[in-house]
Amino acid sequence: MKRAHFILAIFIASFYLQKASAQMTTVKWPDIQHPVPAKKAHTRDIHGEQVNDDYYWMIDYFKKGADSNEVVQYLEAENKYLDDMMADTRVLQETLFKEMRGRIKEQDQMVPYFKNGYFYYRRTETGKQYYKLCRKKGSLSAPEEILLDVDAMAEKHAYYSVAGAAVSPDNSWLVFGEDTVSRRQYTVMVKNLATGTITPQGITNTSSDYVWAADNKTIFYISNNPLTLLSEKVWRHTVNQPASADVLVYEEKSNNNYLSLHKTKADNFILISSGNFTNAEIRYLAADTPSGKFNVFQERMDSVLYEVDADTEQFYIVNNNKALNFKVSTAPFNATDISHWKDYVPHRPDVLVEEIALTKDFVIVKSKKNGLDQFQLLSKDGKENKLIPFEDAVYSASFSSNADYNATQLRYSYSSPVTPNSVYDYDLTTGQKTLLKQQEIPSGYNKEEYTTERVYVTAKDGSKVPLSIAYKKGFKKDGIQPFLLIGYGSYGFSYPTYFNANLVSLMNRGFAYGIAHIRGGQEMGRQWYEDGRLMQKKNTFTDFIDCASWLIKENYTSPKHLYANGGSAGGLLMGAVANMGGELFNGIIADVPFVDVVNTMLDATIPLTTNEYDQWGNPETSKEAYLYMKSYSPYENIEKKAYPNILATTGLHDSQVQYFEPAKWVPKLRDLKTNNSMIFLRTNMDFGHGGASGRFDYLKEDALRYSFLLKLEGITQ
Repeated sequence: MKRAHFILAIFIASFYLQKASAQMTTVKWPDIQHPVPAKKAHTRDIHGEQVNDDYYWMIDYFKKGADSNEVVQYLEAENKYLDDMMADTRVLQETLFKEMRGRIKEQDQMVPYFKNGYFYYRRTETGKQYYKLCRKKGSLSAPEEILLDVDAMAEKHAYYSVAGAAVSPDNSWLVFGEDTVSRRQYTVMVKNLATGTITPQGITNTSSDYVWAADNKTIFYISNNPLTLLSEKVWRHTVNQPASADVLVYEEKSNNNYLSLHKTKADNFILISSGNFTNAEIRYLAADTPSGKFNVFQERMDSVLYEVDADTEQFYIVNNNKALNFKVSTAPFNATDISHWKDYVPHRPDVLVEEIALTKDFVIVKSKKNGLDQFQLLSKDGKENKLIPFEDAVYSASFSSNADYNATQLRYSYSSPVTPNSVYDYDLTTGQKTLLKQQEIPSGYNKEEYTTERVYVTAKDGSKVPLSIAYKKGFKKDGIQPFLLIGYGSYGFSYPTYFNANLVSLMNRGFAYGIAHIRGGQEMGRQWYEDGRLMQKKNTFTDFIDCASWLIKENYTSPKHLYANGGSAGGLLMGAVANMGGELFNGIIADVPFVDVVNTMLDATIPLTTNEYDQWGNPETSKEAYLYMKSYSPYENIEKKAYPNILATTGLHDSQVQYFEPAKWVPKLRDLKTNNSMIFLRTNMDFGHGGASGRFDYLKEDALRYSFLLKLEGITQ
């Protein structure tokens, strides 16, 4: 019977794909006038150059809030225009939404992990948008204790997010952060796990890092600047005591650094990390002396990054001191400066060290080689040094919940563009691998119907750019198939090749998709990042264009059927590509796009600007940086020429890329483009950078985005 169902499913899928292909028609758009915002002259005068910006006024909502009705009215008009223009896709959007929701197992539970006497897990319920954070004492057969019922907590909010949940060492208290605005600025809450009482601590505008001291009453947290959102100060707080009594334990003087708080794996030290893209400085304090003074681990040094963890014997330091691709060093507890660091895993020119996981007896090093993840297992007694094997040509592997210092297994997640996310335990002694859970697709999914490829595209300067490709078997490389090319290429972020169940809806309708692992990420090592930032940023854009050209040359697709997507800094990529190689694409989706680079980087009051100088440069103090930035910034370089169809999305409360960047970009594109392409803007009036907070609501956004692509292809079902 199961085999019969399987054959029937293949037949239905094949029929559906043929039917969808048969529905390709000429694209028709309603004859509706797009919104025309006012133009208000504003001159930027810097480095002897005057530049007019007719849409600068759209910053008013950010500067003035509720007093800027003109901005809100314009954004709402753009939303209505998009809805009206896409009205004929409403049935398709609903179909896509149902498809994607059908791939989510609504009643589900993550694999429990063990920590300090309890098994912790999240579980979801049918029809519920959020989750319940739970634990069981000692055994999975023990009674369940619901720590946070986030479904109930979110009921009165359009947006709701819990972050940083941490249980005290004696298991009696829970601290967490609450965000109801989508600015990633949290209000500190503490729950008494014996009584169930949740008490606000009177602390707002914090990061989501909360660390307990060993006394079970002291919490360390980070406060952020309410305007710039920069992490500035670390405080010591006593549970349920007035916030006015909190003690400042560290203040970061550089507005170029991010702060973070951690606890070492053996729970013996609390760490304050201050860092940017080029240097770091860490302070440490014994967890059992919360009123003590934090000591500097190693003073910040130019171009030296480092991260620290500890077992019960020594510190472990992932660092790039005289090691471009990073290495692992050790240091004793009583002598932590760099003169005492000893190589534990030496630098290798072809392997990028990313992070480590510590257990009582082992050190596991996560690294990348040729753009692919690998785990190196080392026993502390020196008897083991081996790689944990992975099978697929294209995949993504990451450490999972390894909270128990005494564990004898490594837990990790594994997936590929066609393999649903899988959670494994790897026995560190025997090497046995156990599959604990694989993402279930309730509506049905057969991995064998899809395939992946990994190719290397030669860029203009000879560099080899990895390109990961996925599609449904039967995809013909005849030059007329639709293809979605995705990219990011910033901050050293290596774009993971994990499973995205939503993209199955595109593959089932004939699309292939690819991920261009372009410079600015770290897929090919630290130099890959260095070659895609500051005065070499344009490599990011030309790498993506070279990948697009390769796909066309190799007959995967053609300019009439090629599409691009990127978000945030990947939205900058989309804007630059539209200017530099827009003729290669029929459509572009730019999500929360960083497209007004120069103006944002000139305004230190805009959240996170000063933290970004090491990534983009400082255009105020450096004319060279200003001119280079201006030469690629999407908003600055719109020309009178043909542009592809573009859908830009943003959030009114975005904390990372402010709404006014795409809001300015869209009308300027319309002003100057010479063809009849469609340019749209969607502003989510309730949410921020990450979109909707519920596990179903965001699917509506994906349904709209995919409908935009399908409409351009003439696919109506």
